Amino acid sequence: MTESITDSDQDRDEATILLVDDNPQNLKVLYETLKDRGYRLLIANEGEKALNLAERHQPEVILLDIMMPGMDGYEVCRHLKASSATADSAVVFLSALDDVDAKVKGFGLGGADYIAKPFQAQEVIARVTTHARVIQLERQLQARNRQLEGDQTRILNAINEGIYGLDPDGNIVFANPAAATMAATTADDLVGRNFFRLHFPEPAPGDPPLPAQSTCRQGVAEHQRNLKMRRPNGETFAVEYRATPKPEGTDRFGAVVVFRDISVELENEQALEEARALVEEQRDQLAHASRLSTMGEMAAGFAHEVNQPLTAISNYVRVALRLMASEDIDRALAEQTLQKIEAQSHRASEVIRRLRRFVKKPASGKEIIQLSGLLEETRRFAEVDSRVNQVEVLLAVDDDVPDVLADPIQVQQVALNLIRNAMESTRSAASSEPVRVLANRTESGFVRVEVKDHGLGLPDDAEERLFLPFFTTKEEGMGIGLALCRTLMQAQGGEIGFERPDDGGALFWFSLPLADGE
Repeated sequence: MTESITDSDQDRDEATILLVDDNPQNLKVLYETLKDRGYRLLIANEGEKALNLAERHQPEVILLDIMMPGMDGYEVCRHLKASSATADSAVVFLSALDDVDAKVKGFGLGGADYIAKPFQAQEVIARVTTHARVIQLERQLQARNRQLEGDQTRILNAINEGIYGLDPDGNIVFANPAAATMAATTADDLVGRNFFRLHFPEPAPGDPPLPAQSTCRQGVAEHQRNLKMRRPNGETFAVEYRATPKPEGTDRFGAVVVFRDISVELENEQALEEARALVEEQRDQLAHASRLSTMGEMAAGFAHEVNQPLTAISNYVRVALRLMASEDIDRALAEQTLQKIEAQSHRASEVIRRLRRFVKKPASGKEIIQLSGLLEETRRFAEVDSRVNQVEVLLAVDDDVPDVLADPIQVQQVALNLIRNAMESTRSAASSEPVRVLANRTESGFVRVEVKDHGLGLPDDAEERLFLPFFTTKEEGMGIGLALCRTLMQAQGGEIGFERPDDGGALFWFSLPLADGE
């Protein structure tokens, strides 16, 4: 797949968008999202091909995947910005790496924006629309000469972004009404003033150049977000700006600066982050409450688990007391009795330790987990319900299953919930078959854990309702178990689902990412 064009090559009025991703499914999603938006779409599935298409067609916007084999997105961006034919194209990085370092690196190479995977259609459309409009405007400005200044002014006056035309010294030679509105003054008051002294404090010796200074003096295109600009009245406001060089003779440049006020946008982003943090906190609280509820349901069984070793300890103590009362103490028998007391105390302690570990509210978050050990501990934990339901639990973990990165308490909570559901379902069907727990590595780079029961199966509308909050097939169920399991798995970077085996019953599964990040 090399290239797809929505209209004829001769029609250059619409914006050209280059889609670059080595994943065919991602390309399909982007193409379907943008195909009816009036753009001319080009497609490339690797770096070299993307550079060739960009050189030939000079697209306004390039949606560029970071993680590609061979030449990755960063290297492609480096080549694009080094070429005069493509340096002004807006590069929007696409990646599942939603961390600050990845973004900083991308913006440092000249990237204009960043979209995290999985894609949200409205976000892609909005960002492409904004960047395409700005790039088209910049190219129109570069192509027009002074004889078309009147037409240029009318175009610039019609848009919402603030626009300055600067001479090589940074003096404002043009300001559109949007720029005047954001500066809280008039366009006539702005023209003739120095852009750097007007909007920014005087830099100290050794400070980096002021915004757009390198563009005016050296012809270097710039882009920056969350920059503070000062109004003539002393107030400041946050902006995103793009500075494009405007040649004015041999070795002399000016600049076209396009900027917009993002104060409200930043406030919304902050509110979104706070809401996300609150949701995560509430999720953890709900998970903790669910664990406590599970322990309440299993309390009688655990009381029996602890009572057995305590009763044994009491009996062995009585034996030890009788031995001590004897005139001729059998030291060997006394030693065996004390060893049995110690073993039973360890048994009771282990039950209590598992309880404390499971019900505590975890503070460490994700860590590297040896899944076989965690699932074995969960299986032993489930033995309480296993005896109650008279259903055996069998565990099989493939030898090549690697470590995973997740919260061990929440993974154990999901596994225990699925195992208990499987035992109850098997018992309700009066089956004597065991519940089977399997773990294996998938080809897509995850570890998959399966829990298979021999119950009556799942309802016909399970796909639509099973993971919805408050939906349950149990008479006494609250309907938050599977919904919470899905939330917990998604927080680990995994997924959860179910299948209908040919031999009956139900199979629930969840996946976890590998610890080595493959």
